[in-house]
Amino acid sequence: MKAITILSIITGLIFSNCNSSNHQKTATQTNKESKPKSSNGYASVNGLKMYYEIYGEGTPLVLIHGGGSTIQTTFGRVLPELSRNNKVIAVEMQAHGHTADIDRPLSFEQDADDIAMLLKTLNIKKANLFGFSNGASTTLQFAIRHPVMTGKIIVASTFYKKSGAHDWFWAMMSKPTFEGMPRLYKEAFSKINPDTSALHRMYERDVARMQSFPDISEQQIKSIKAPSLIIIGDRDVVKTRHAVEMQDFIQNSRLAIIPGGHGDYIGEISTPQNSTIIAATASMINSFLNEPAAK
Repeated sequence: MKAITILSIITGLIFSNCNSSNHQKTATQTNKESKPKSSNGYASVNGLKMYYEIYGEGTPLVLIHGGGSTIQTTFGRVLPELSRNNKVIAVEMQAHGHTADIDRPLSFEQDADDIAMLLKTLNIKKANLFGFSNGASTTLQFAIRHPVMTGKIIVASTFYKKSGAHDWFWAMMSKPTFEGMPRLYKEAFSKINPDTSALHRMYERDVARMQSFPDISEQQIKSIKAPSLIIIGDRDVVKTRHAVEMQDFIQNSRLAIIPGGHGDYIGEISTPQNSTIIAATASMINSFLNEPAAK
């Protein structure tokens, strides 16, 4: 088995000097102070009117949010740092945020093809990708289906087969309720689109997709040649041993296991905010992206 890179943040560094409310305040201030200038727009891709935002300059880096989310709910706290040295292209997928739903199946494969078409529309031949949760599943599909367009990939808090997630996650997904959807997700969606039926539709489609989660074959995972960084929390929905397996199957990959739960390490909106860990994760990702490609 290849060596595993574990992000070991010293406990005293993480938890000393400030409590969780101070962490949240600091992260919020940083986001406001360093928010980069951006452009935004819509692109017609495969029958979808896809919304995107562009931040910064440099090598293209596509950000793909998690299920039920938007650009800001997933990446709002790391986007400023990631856009310092990258041309960040943050997208909202079918039925999410500014991108309206259309009458076609929701799938990670289709999402990957939509992003490929968006990049072609923007005259971008090759890009790095950073996907979180459902967005990471899309990122894996992009690397499999569009290898020539794939630079480096960061896949965070994802699994490539159903058995890669803990049993408690699938028990929760077996009897979900709209009332159980995080309030912050609902509020973020409603600020963009006040249509409550669209919100319910997004929720139902995301739940249905996860309940029928399609495994990616071992052969397909092993076909990924892009330099890859796999990130999970040590209390994530993903089993640690599954992440190790995925790291072993992807030839040119590394694994970071960070203290915390699903998305804590990037300050995803529904998680506790720890500015030290968020900054460390963003720094690690930038370092990975800036490394020269192996010969």
